[in-house]
Parts: sequence; structure tokens; C-alpha cells
Amino acid sequence: MCPVQSSPPFNAPAARRLRAALGMAPGHVSYGLRAQYGLIVEPETVMAWERGELTPTAAELTALAGVLWCSPGELLSEPVTLREHRMARGMSPDELARRIGLDTGSYQKMEDAGRWKGNERQSVALAQVLNLTLAQFITATGKQEELAEILRSAVTTRWQAYAKPLAKLLPVPREHLEPVLERLHADYQSAMVATLGWGGAGSSLASGLA
Repeated sequence: MCPVQSSPPFNAPAARRLRAALGMAPGHVSYGLRAQYGLIVEPETVMAWERGELTPTAAELTALAGVLWCSPGELLSEPVTLREHRMARGMSPDELARRIGLDTGSYQKMEDAGRWKGNERQSVALAQVLNLTLAQFITATGKQEELAEILRSAVTTRWQAYAKPLAKLLPVPREHLEPVLERLHADYQSAMVATLGWGGAGSSLASGLA
């Protein structure tokens, strides 16, 4: 399992561009962080953020977004983890946990570990609240290996037995998953038959040339 990043993927060029668009100098940003949010950040540190030499903490990034009159998401590169997606939406752990029906402590443990363990209803809520695509959901929740194992089993055995486990894993209704599994299974089996057919033809050809 990949370690969870301790800081968001800061978009340094965006921060510099947004500051310049407001006609602010690094000193103005430093002053705003202190006056509005009580954060002691020197102008040199602001400049280091914009050069990509340093990365603001989660609290500093949220405050910087406030000073620059933008959303936290505008200061982030493409989010990957749950924490990054949450921060891109400008949400606190408390708010996200409440909106998906979890207590904050349970959600925070999952976010820190990079492993989502919510139920089907909570998974659907998580994808909706964070506006995640299916690919983003799989990556953010750390479900890549589990998904791959289910799909391998589904195409090599009876796909019907894996519709329910897959529905528990993904925020997609089971009735939408079943046709996909059936098609994957059929495609895989056809490919296997074709491979065996070529193998048999090769053997026959070899025997005829012997």
C-alpha cells in the first residue's frame, strides 16, 4: 500500500498566478495570513511556495486560498488521495464525515490509512459529495488490488458470483455491473478459446511437417 501524503499536491504556478492577478506582493499575502488567520508566514516562505521549494501545510493552504480569494482546489494539482480530494472541495473532516454518515474519528482513520471501509451507502455518498469519477474513487479508496482480484476471478469462473462483491466495492448499482461482468467474462472466454485454437492448429501443423 502506498503511503498517504502528509501534504496536498500544491500547484505552485497557480498560486503565483492568482497572487499576481490580484496585484498582491508576497508581503501582502504574508500580512493576510497573519491578520486573517493568525498564521506567521514570512514573505520569503510565500515565495518559496510559489517556486515549489516548500509546500504549505493543509492549514496554510486553506488560509492561502482565503487570502487569494479562491477555492483550495484551485491551489492543488490533480488530487489523488481522499485527503486531497476533500481539501480540493474545501471541506473539513468533520463536514465530510457528517455528509456521508460517518463519525469523524472513523472517517479520519480511513483517510489517514488510505483505505476506505465504508458500506455501500457511504461509498455512494462519498463519491457524490467529492464528485469522484469511478477511476478516482478506486484510487482514492485504495481499492485497486481488491478490484483486480475480483475481476480476475469473475472472468475465469462464474461471473454471477462476483456481482455482489463488486457492488459492495464500487459506488455503482448491481444491475449496472452485471452486464459489464457478463461482457468481460464472454470476451475473456472467447480470447482463451481463440488462443487454444491457435495452439491446436500449431500442433497440427508441426505434426504435418514432421
